[in-house]
Amino acid sequence: MKVPFQTVDVFTDRKFGGNPLAVIPDARGLTTEQMQSIAAEFNLAETTFVLPPKDPKNTAQVRIFTPKSEMPFAGHPNVGTAFVLARMGRATGDRLVFEEKAGLVPLDLTRQNGTVVAARLAAPQPLTSGEKVAPEIVAQAVGLAPADIVGQPMIASTGNNFLFAEVRSRETLKAASYNIETFRQHLPMERTVGVHLYVTGADIQSRMFAPLFGVPEDPATGSANITLIGLLALREPQPDLTFTRTIGQGVDMGRPSVLEATAEKKGGKIVAAYIGGRCVPMLSGTIDLT
Repeated sequence: MKVPFQTVDVFTDRKFGGNPLAVIPDARGLTTEQMQSIAAEFNLAETTFVLPPKDPKNTAQVRIFTPKSEMPFAGHPNVGTAFVLARMGRATGDRLVFEEKAGLVPLDLTRQNGTVVAARLAAPQPLTSGEKVAPEIVAQAVGLAPADIVGQPMIASTGNNFLFAEVRSRETLKAASYNIETFRQHLPMERTVGVHLYVTGADIQSRMFAPLFGVPEDPATGSANITLIGLLALREPQPDLTFTRTIGQGVDMGRPSVLEATAEKKGGKIVAAYIGGRCVPMLSGTIDLT
């Protein structure tokens, strides 16, 4: 059995930047165990497996795997998979809808001179937040001092739970690392995917560590940043606004990524959130499972 694949760099306009993604455009016939093994073989942050939709009104069913676990939802896998399917001619118009464990994920395509160059997704679930985590635990998990953490870290989600913590400066963000034993003891997989650090300014810079999922550091985390933009919009005093920011990630690991994030707030509540960016095709080939 030979299984075709493609890889793309996501949230970048140049090769060898952004977040690499492997896409299996036709995963029919693969077992869950085979999908997990293939994801481990690629050893990228995520690998996606495309199946026929359960509802013919939707574009496809998409399953997402890290090297160690299946994810209910993720950002750069959706953007990259939409890009690949559209370039294969498997998208009708500029709107796709993927069926995932977290729910339906709608995506819009961007074209230049008729060619798809980018995609933007909408969060599959409303923004939820609340569980607070001591700054001392976050600092220990990411190799910083408690004084480096600004405010109260908290877990929030639009489909995946992430622990969000603001840090004091760009230099502080650059100095962060991860302590896997702290993750095992205080931040297990069932509690959070990882720790998403960020520093605000004219633009936002972020880093995300998820070592228990086989992702020591992620070059670009759409599902975290789409939640982050909602949290930041909630801070704004206006009850109604459209809040847009550019988010940089992956710079400190040599994979610079650019994510365009937007949250819509009405009556003091986040009613929609979006994340998107450009993609670049990289590799294609086949996996020999015989």
